[in-house]
Amino acid sequence: MAWKTLDDMDLNGKVVLTRVDINVPVDGGKVTDATRIERIKPTIDDILAKGGKPVLMAHFGRPKGQVVPEMSLGLIKDAVAEVLGAPVKFASDCIGLPAKEAVAALGDGEVLLLENTRFHKGETDNDPTFAASLAALGDVYVNDAFSAAHRAHGSTEGIAKLLPSCAGRLMAAELSALESALSTPERPVVAVVGGAKVSTKLDLLGNLVRKVDYLVIGGGMANTFLAAEGVDVGKSLCEHDLAETAREITKKAGEAGCEIVLPVDVVVAREFKANAENETVPTTECPADAMILDAGPKSVEKIAAIFADAKTLIWNGPLGAFEIEPFDMATNAAASKAAELSKAGTLISVAGGGDTVAALNKAGAADDFTYISTAGGAFLEWMEGKALPGVVALG
Repeated sequence: MAWKTLDDMDLNGKVVLTRVDINVPVDGGKVTDATRIERIKPTIDDILAKGGKPVLMAHFGRPKGQVVPEMSLGLIKDAVAEVLGAPVKFASDCIGLPAKEAVAALGDGEVLLLENTRFHKGETDNDPTFAASLAALGDVYVNDAFSAAHRAHGSTEGIAKLLPSCAGRLMAAELSALESALSTPERPVVAVVGGAKVSTKLDLLGNLVRKVDYLVIGGGMANTFLAAEGVDVGKSLCEHDLAETAREITKKAGEAGCEIVLPVDVVVAREFKANAENETVPTTECPADAMILDAGPKSVEKIAAIFADAKTLIWNGPLGAFEIEPFDMATNAAASKAAELSKAGTLISVAGGGDTVAALNKAGAADDFTYISTAGGAFLEWMEGKALPGVVALG
């Protein structure tokens, strides 16, 4: 779909209401990971360069419509100012007199951070009156929070109907990366989908088998597919009640010309702990008293060969219990291969989701992927083929 960007907007002298995601981790009053703040900097820099006055709208935690002091965005104002390299003022409310007065007092080159939008129930209810109160503060609306775009909230969807609207730099980059990976990809396309449970990713799998050439399934999800094929997976995490569902997905994949790739060898252990005694066995030979905790080296070789022939890769979820060694080996090795091919320019690689980003960072591969999405739910819903309210509103 088409959406406007900052390049399409006249911002000179305008108050630019900018929805951002700066829901960052804080410990002891200090921001422990400023990645999300860093990612909005190009948008804020451009708004300032075009003569606009950026007014930031954001949520912080889940206060559920109540004022919760420890979820005040005032706590991270200094961190935002440090990353943006600009003076950041703070308004004690996101609507009403405090917000209006703060906007009126905003000088050239300054940024205003409004208080947590979720302190108002009207935000998550997408209440038209609340959205109108936000819109009354500015002249232009910019959405730079793809990670919140799957929510039809006042600051993501309601306000976009009331002001000239566009996507910020981060939002535009995210949408372009995902469009190129799923909507108009270079083929062959391979998707890696991992994680604990098939039940949480049914819509995703159903959509992907119609759009990709190879679907690599890893983690606990793979065990469910293996069990559906009659493989004894011992004491492994497995949703045996979804065997029929797994067979249906496999059937649909075959009809669509999509090859489902499951492990051919696995790393098994009797304990789920770091450096537990383990062994590598063919997939069909998992001991009855053991659990599958990772894909084996032959599986990784197969995946690497598929990557080498592919043009586009979409990745969501690890191949094994990547949090504990040595059951991170398959994820690390596959991620390193994808990073190597991406760096060489032969593979377009897009990855997203919390565990996925953590796994790719752990593998030291994230920097060489073509695009890493910081979004969780929004990235998943996009991959599932669902319309995202915050994106649709910009069309």
